[in-house]
Amino acid sequence: MDIVYSAKVVEFVTVGAEYCAYLEQSEGRDKDSFINTLLKLLPLLYLKASLLPKVEGNDFFGTSTFVSEEDYYWLKGVVAGVMGNDDEYEDLMCDEQMQTDEVRLKSVSEDLADIYQPVRDFVETFRTGVEDIIAEALWTLNDSFELTWGGNLVDVLRRLHRVKYILGNNEETI
Repeated sequence: MDIVYSAKVVEFVTVGAEYCAYLEQSEGRDKDSFINTLLKLLPLLYLKASLLPKVEGNDFFGTSTFVSEEDYYWLKGVVAGVMGNDDEYEDLMCDEQMQTDEVRLKSVSEDLADIYQPVRDFVETFRTGVEDIIAEALWTLNDSFELTWGGNLVDVLRRLHRVKYILGNNEETI
């Protein structure tokens, strides 16, 4: 099981732990510095996740969850507090199969919490040092990255870019 301790996994754990710690310590942060830091951390997190090795999942061990519902909602509230009026945004969702476009209301706080949960769960599983369970958690992390949180990361990165460079100090929401 050398794969679970490969450089790519260790690098992801390092960046993932940094992302989680930053969010956990964000209460009362200045919105501009919060956004500036995330505009650097999120692309790195995406890159490291995209480079993770693929492993077969067998669901024999299952994966542990370390982030409770209370943790999730606490973090979401902290981020919403930092983002203020810039938390919610409209996002255009295109469904190529159905050939439809739909506008949906999203929030930076929910997107970041949705990324935080699988990343924190993996980081904590990695810290257990149990290789079979880490391998299963790696499969789960890869799967959730491809299906959900990778897309959320791209969406929230676009929103943060817009808040910083297009809206500037304007408190207007879009």
